Amino acid sequence: MSSSTQPLRSPRPATAPGPGTGAPAARPVEVVGTGQVVCLTFDDGPHPVHTPRLLDVLAAHQVRAVFFLQGDRVTEHPDVVRRIAAAGHTLANHGMHHDDMSGWTAGRIASDLLQTNAVIRQAVPYAPVLWFRAPYGAWGQSPTVATALGMRPMGWRLAVTDWEPPGTDELLRRITEGVTPGAVVLLHDGGGDRSQTVDAVDRAIPVLRAHGWRFTLPDAR
Repeated sequence: MSSSTQPLRSPRPATAPGPGTGAPAARPVEVVGTGQVVCLTFDDGPHPVHTPRLLDVLAAHQVRAVFFLQGDRVTEHPDVVRRIAAAGHTLANHGMHHDDMSGWTAGRIASDLLQTNAVIRQAVPYAPVLWFRAPYGAWGQSPTVATALGMRPMGWRLAVTDWEPPGTDELLRRITEGVTPGAVVLLHDGGGDRSQTVDAVDRAIPVLRAHGWRFTLPDAR
């Protein structure tokens, strides 16, 4: 969600824009299927320390995830973005500077999203960027704009609230007890110290698998 201390406030529920903000072309996706499947998503990266460590964890467990990339962080760490893509993870748009877009005009949103896509593709040429998540979940007109630009908005079904680190054990509990069929899980690899998140994910994956859960990426169609 933002720079060294973000998010500065809790994300809003992933709902469609309200009256006066323009009807969305699609509601933000919160589930990716039925049954015991789950989709892990990570916001606010790439981070030069936590993202590579997270990539090691995901590789060890053979899990792929969606990385919602913050444009200015991509510019700072393009090598990490290339590593994310090389590992088969999905690259997604999280805005250029982690701004609240809820009151922005459609033109301003489009400019930000296009700039973010451009820096992602500068790091990874021809990268498909098919998903967008509004910083803070502050959607405004962004679902309509993102859809017009060829992306789909993705929200979440489970927010683990890892931006206020409660301890690895508590994050583990929130993940393993909070998942529901098809849930998109909101986590963070950037925006602060995410060491607890990485540790919790490392421990949660085998626990969930032992209970029959499978990990999947979203279908962009």
